[in-house]
Amino acid sequence: MKHVLSCEQFTRDEIMGLFKLTDHIRENEKAYSGAIADKVVATLFYEPSTRTRLSFEAAILRLGGKNISTENAKEMSSAIKGESLTDTIRVVDGYADAIIMRHFEVDSAVRAASASRVPVLNAGAGSGEHPTQALLDAYTIYKNKGKVDGISCAILGDLLYGRTIHSLIKLLSLFDNITVYGLSVETLPLPEEYVKFIESRGVKYVPVKCLTELPKDLDVIYQTRTQTERFLEQGIVAEEIVLSKASMAHFGPGTMVLHPLPRNNEISPDFDDDPRAKYFEQSLNGMYVRMGLLYEVLVNNK
Repeated sequence: MKHVLSCEQFTRDEIMGLFKLTDHIRENEKAYSGAIADKVVATLFYEPSTRTRLSFEAAILRLGGKNISTENAKEMSSAIKGESLTDTIRVVDGYADAIIMRHFEVDSAVRAASASRVPVLNAGAGSGEHPTQALLDAYTIYKNKGKVDGISCAILGDLLYGRTIHSLIKLLSLFDNITVYGLSVETLPLPEEYVKFIESRGVKYVPVKCLTELPKDLDVIYQTRTQTERFLEQGIVAEEIVLSKASMAHFGPGTMVLHPLPRNNEISPDFDDDPRAKYFEQSLNGMYVRMGLLYEVLVNNK
């Protein structure tokens, strides 16, 4: 594995191998504390981030590596002077052994990888994909359910622009007997290209109009915020689909709730102490999965 650009690049065996590596790192963290001691990793973020950037940087440090970083590269790097993305990458790949990048353009990760001599890890590309988020989401499902095969998953919220959703359903399509339910307002449906993609891989896709149309024994609810930054100029108005103690009474004890965070109002804080709320556990899992990814691209990729 050189670059991490899209969930389409993975095989089922690679994902399960990463999960096993992540478990081993988690259980033997001290043994990995110097794994990349001779490596420098750059984090280039052209869009805001808390969990992705900090979990990647924590992963670098916990593996013994060094980090060079720009948090707001859109305004605080030479991009503001007109430097192209590929020129920036050609400069930074001389300083670092890997580049972790978040960018506002859908094809940014692919363009960066085409210009880079070192591994590029996509930390979110516009409204396209966020593959490392999908990996930690699937890992959280795996840790809680003991499997990924055969699960039913409802995707909620902004299905049109939600890159975490786009990546997760692509990843789930590598597993057997998957059912995905889609619930959004009419203005933010799952794009047809994603529906066709997952259905071509045997996933059953079922659009629904309200929470009560979802099965009570649903395995996973994947809630997301509305990506207002993607459509402010288009005049789209979208109401949130809110999860709360009251609305979650429809579902059984086995229905876990995930959210890539940050949240606004779409999950009420009154649900946070419910044992089905797994989003903070999910966030922590992100650091360990990213430790596994960094180990794969910087140690195993030889």
